[in-house]
Amino acid sequence: MPLFDLPLEQLRTYTSDVTPPADLRAFWDATIREARAFPLRATFEPVENYLSVIDTFDVTFSGYGGAPVKGWLHLPAHREAEANLPVVVQYVGYSGGRGLVNQDTRWAQAGYAHFVMDTRGQGYGGTLGETPDPHPSAGGVAHAGLMTRGIANREDYYYRRVYVDAFRAVEAAQSHPNVDPAKVVLAGVSQGGGIAVAAAGLVAGRLDGVIAALPDVPFLQDFPRAIDITPRGPYPEIAQFLARHRDRYGAMLAVLRYFDGVNLARWATAPALYSAAQMDDICPPSTVFASFNAYGAGTAGLSGNGPAKDIEVYRFNNHEGGQEHQWIQQLLFLRKILG
Repeated sequence: MPLFDLPLEQLRTYTSDVTPPADLRAFWDATIREARAFPLRATFEPVENYLSVIDTFDVTFSGYGGAPVKGWLHLPAHREAEANLPVVVQYVGYSGGRGLVNQDTRWAQAGYAHFVMDTRGQGYGGTLGETPDPHPSAGGVAHAGLMTRGIANREDYYYRRVYVDAFRAVEAAQSHPNVDPAKVVLAGVSQGGGIAVAAAGLVAGRLDGVIAALPDVPFLQDFPRAIDITPRGPYPEIAQFLARHRDRYGAMLAVLRYFDGVNLARWATAPALYSAAQMDDICPPSTVFASFNAYGAGTAGLSGNGPAKDIEVYRFNNHEGGQEHQWIQQLLFLRKILG
């Protein structure tokens, strides 16, 4: 795949035309308040993972509408009984779920608590999932896939439920006795990175303890540009829907503004390490930079500048991004934060 997006010098200053709705904060305040009206009911059941250096717990907690959401919690084995570990809350890429019990334990191998959230209604693609999406408007007129599910209004849009699940996953992770609730890291690749951006914005001012965000090649950023230029992956689901529903474009963009990572990133206060790949034709680099450049901008006036942030750019990579190279950068980034 050749370079098809803006040159790097333009990416570094690119800002999206997406603007937040006037009632964006009120909408999410009401949404989070509604979600928290349901007891969290986080449970952690020990399970066999066939590993000698990692202990794993089967997690269930209440997400959007009080519906049960699954997850894994991986902890280093042979830890002190009273150990309070920093926790990495990991969100999963599009179509994937939490996976098998020992499929991804790398953060626990590095000495962290590792909380993997299942994504409701997914798990049919790269990794297995077990959490349904029981919302009554999950059906309706939509393109195949999830990008237009419930798109007729902001209350029913699919990612409203997912973002609430992501917020409550942080609360669930913080509730485990071996987790330090003041040291939470949000992480994910692609859709998982986009959910991490949204969660970083939603927790700010509503939930203490998030100290870093690690969005890799994040999805769900700068919807208008992504719809226009992305040739591959989930964004074309929206364009294909609009190819038939020709009169829905304006109304759809109005709904998507409430879920665009560019708008939610502005609220974030935790330090962040992003990554972008310049040949990425699923999450184009301009959409990633739109989010990165907006990250923390809404909080800058509180202290004169926003949260510390950096971005790693992989010039010759497509959507795979930095992979193991980026993970090393993340480990170093967290070492600096945690001292």
